[in-house]
Amino acid sequence: MKFISTLFLFIFLFVTGSYAQIYNPVSWETSVEKINDSDFQLVISASIEEGWHLYSQNVPEGGPIPTSIKINEEPNSFQLIGVPSEGKGHEEFDKVFGMNIKYFDTRAVFKQKIRLLSTDEVNITGILEFMVCDDTNCLPPTEVDLSFNLQGKAGVATAEIEGETQNDFLQKAEIADEASKDVSETEPEGIVSKTKKEKKKSLWTLFILSFFAGFAALLTPCVFPMIPMTVSFFTKQSKTKAIGIRNALLFGVSIVFLYVLLGTVVTSIFGADSLNALSTNVWFNLVFFLLLIIFAVSFLGAFEITLPSSWGTKVDSQADRGGLIGIFFMALALAIVSFSCTGPIVGTALVAAAAQGGTAPVVSMLGFSLAIALPFSLFAAFPGWMNSLPKSGGWLNTVKVFLGFLELALAFKFLSNADLVLQGHWLEREVFIAIWITIFGALALYLFGKIKLPHDSDLPYISVGRLSLGLVVMAFTIYMIPGLWGAPLKLISGFPPPMHYSESSYGVGYTKLSDTGSNSSTKVPEGAHLGPHDIIAFLDYEDGMAYAKKVNKPVMIDFTGHACVNCRKMEERVWSDSRVLQILKNDIILISLYVDDKRALPVEEQYTSSINGKKVSTIGKKWSEFQIEKYKANAQPYYVLLDHNGDNLNEYSAYNPDIDDYLAWLNEGIENFQTKKD
Repeated sequence: MKFISTLFLFIFLFVTGSYAQIYNPVSWETSVEKINDSDFQLVISASIEEGWHLYSQNVPEGGPIPTSIKINEEPNSFQLIGVPSEGKGHEEFDKVFGMNIKYFDTRAVFKQKIRLLSTDEVNITGILEFMVCDDTNCLPPTEVDLSFNLQGKAGVATAEIEGETQNDFLQKAEIADEASKDVSETEPEGIVSKTKKEKKKSLWTLFILSFFAGFAALLTPCVFPMIPMTVSFFTKQSKTKAIGIRNALLFGVSIVFLYVLLGTVVTSIFGADSLNALSTNVWFNLVFFLLLIIFAVSFLGAFEITLPSSWGTKVDSQADRGGLIGIFFMALALAIVSFSCTGPIVGTALVAAAAQGGTAPVVSMLGFSLAIALPFSLFAAFPGWMNSLPKSGGWLNTVKVFLGFLELALAFKFLSNADLVLQGHWLEREVFIAIWITIFGALALYLFGKIKLPHDSDLPYISVGRLSLGLVVMAFTIYMIPGLWGAPLKLISGFPPPMHYSESSYGVGYTKLSDTGSNSSTKVPEGAHLGPHDIIAFLDYEDGMAYAKKVNKPVMIDFTGHACVNCRKMEERVWSDSRVLQILKNDIILISLYVDDKRALPVEEQYTSSINGKKVSTIGKKWSEFQIEKYKANAQPYYVLLDHNGDNLNEYSAYNPDIDDYLAWLNEGIENFQTKKD
């Protein structure tokens, strides 16, 4: 009977995929491309299984393990020209690491240009190290051997300048472009990748946000009062209703054309691809931080940003010409006259679009201009609707000031991006949240009439709409306050720096407490350290097992990695739960084995792997080998509950964001340990 139940359990685990396994989601191929008789491209191609992603060679410090390529040089046989290039890939902001990270899915191509210096047959070898992750697993850094065989005509070595060849700058650009083409050309026809769908979705989101930004610009004191003037112009100039509707539509189309032209110019000047690259540039973020500060201060009433008055005069004179040209110049006049209000909003929209890259500035300006053009065209075509419009007044300046506060808050996001790239720790999470609390708190007081700015009219009473908006802003301000003490603030996730980028992982002024009082008096056992959430964790298997026997507690092995995204998610979302944390701190002994630890093993402890025959020379490789040999698994996170003999107390657990399920797994292992002990 026991055998049958065990068999059914195995079948169930097999069918559901809930069994340990060795993942191998990337396959590598090498080839050679001939450029001329002496110059060649060493091509390294990766085929990546669906759902997995391979990290770029260029990952900021503190992020996942980047792909690295090392070619074993032979000065008498060949010469490396430049550095390995790679395809375009995809870049996204990773909330766990708090940085933009480039990766590849489906396929990646890397190229290294070389020049042969010998006419003999040349065998070139090297090593490539890479790391891959999917939504639930990360694999430890893996090395693959590279091999190329080629023969050509001996060339002349190029002189080196500070470690690079004279032609590097041109060749890097040329190779990168070729690699990008290779990646795009090898994608199967008729298949839209997940990343393309996400990009299309993000463009739609940008379009909608820009549309609302245009609508907000419409409700400013520079634009809204011009609607009646425009309607009056078309009413007088149009002999029939049909002509009036036609002219109104042409006016709207002209507005859209002018703003889309602006987005096109921005894209063409910077380049569709370089805009996205700029988004992670420190100077890019600092410049836009200053721009948004200037825009915000302008909206708050300190000064106005205007174009030269002569521009408006010249355009107005052209608008009087009538016909299609006159309508176009009238649209241009609207854009120039309203610039003091629309300029900062347009600038902010272009900043956000530039950070996304590609054709985003064009899409952004299309959404923005449609929101501006539609009301002007509709009211000009149907003048009777004018009676439903609210009258101009102080509420228009309130809208303008409201937008100024929003721009001020957004500015600090760009400053935070620059700080994260530099790892300067000047604008850590608590400081950022404190600034936002101050900004939105001041906005709430403004809406309640407690703060008056230069262009505000007297406020004898607060309207219901203004009061309601003020209450919403005040509630949002109060919501952010617990963030100073470590609350996750999921509503604004992605805006503040990540949890780990802070003065204290627990927030301002937090005193780390254990169940019995201050944790500062708790003695950390030898060989252990304070891990996530101040859980005492051992970094060596033998040390942890010895201590577990001493205190008579079960063991949890945590196969993890410093650069394991999903490990950090488990620690932040599951381990932080008070019930789980209670168990991890008091009822078990945690042994965290980092499979990407690059520290070298002592020479006497180094050995040859029985799995792949390679030398195990680092601590990370040792624990990765241990996981594969004992548990037939190579993915992280991977959790195992053990007794003092090293035997499993229950089935393993992996990435599992279900807190109750993870808690039940922990309790089951502890109960089985108690049963064995009794």
